[in-house]
Amino acid sequence: MSSYIKKCPECGGINLFINREKGEIICKDCGLVLEDKMVDFSQEWREFDGDEADRKRRTGAPMTYTQYDQGLGTEVGQKADLYQLGRKERNKFYRLRKWQYRISTAIERNLKLALSELKRVSSYLKLPVSVEEEAARIYTLAVQRGLVRGRSMESVVAGSLYAACRRHEIPRTLDELSEASGIEKKEIGRTYRFVTRELGITILPSNPADYIARFASSLKLNAETQSKAVEILDKAQKSELTSGRGPTGIAAAALYVSALIFGEKRTQREVADIAGVTEVTIRNRYKELLEKLDLEKEIKKSKKKKGKKD
Repeated sequence: MSSYIKKCPECGGINLFINREKGEIICKDCGLVLEDKMVDFSQEWREFDGDEADRKRRTGAPMTYTQYDQGLGTEVGQKADLYQLGRKERNKFYRLRKWQYRISTAIERNLKLALSELKRVSSYLKLPVSVEEEAARIYTLAVQRGLVRGRSMESVVAGSLYAACRRHEIPRTLDELSEASGIEKKEIGRTYRFVTRELGITILPSNPADYIARFASSLKLNAETQSKAVEILDKAQKSELTSGRGPTGIAAAALYVSALIFGEKRTQREVADIAGVTEVTIRNRYKELLEKLDLEKEIKKSKKKKGKKD
């Protein structure tokens, strides 16, 4: 308020003091109380515990894209309120809720259904809240731009989730999204490329090392094997063996080689099932790693050491 009052009208002094408790502005030079309305900054209620504060606080929850109205909309009552109403009031309640649904736009109705599906798939994949929020934002933009027309809602939801996972570097494969959403892997990939291109979303290529921890955990491999697999991938990237190849395939092959070096035998079939790739892919990447990085010597050394121990 002091920004609006430049000086005291009585003495012309600019040394003003704001008394927030009384809502007054006082001139320190002459003591004049300026007759101006001022906002009362204090709250009009007291709190004695956290629950009481939550009940009385009126700021509400933060905005979120995971709700169709970003958390800013209101609804006509709740279903639990029906039990407290008489017959006439209950009919009025139903009528108001019906009109609220009728006046909602097509985009709002689409978002209501799509965001509930997005939450379901996100929960199935155990994705963090930040990824869910980003996916909801991408889907909302896609609906507003009319990119959902001619495509199933579920495929656009899955494509948005995959894009959000890639942006936040959360390792999730198209096979996992396909299993969670019930949409074919090719359709999700096609929708993902279309949405990111139309919305101008830049996504960097996946880092194969991001998949190592998950695959190793599923295969029950020790930390030493994981570290070696990451080391193999670093060498492969320097030798440009990872360019033009799927990140899951090269990560699975590096883990397979590392397991052989440390004597933790896992079949190509087991590794392929965990990574969601074919045995042929594992075999081809495995051969490339052995030839280019000269890893065959390390495997032979590990076999000799194991033979001596036995």
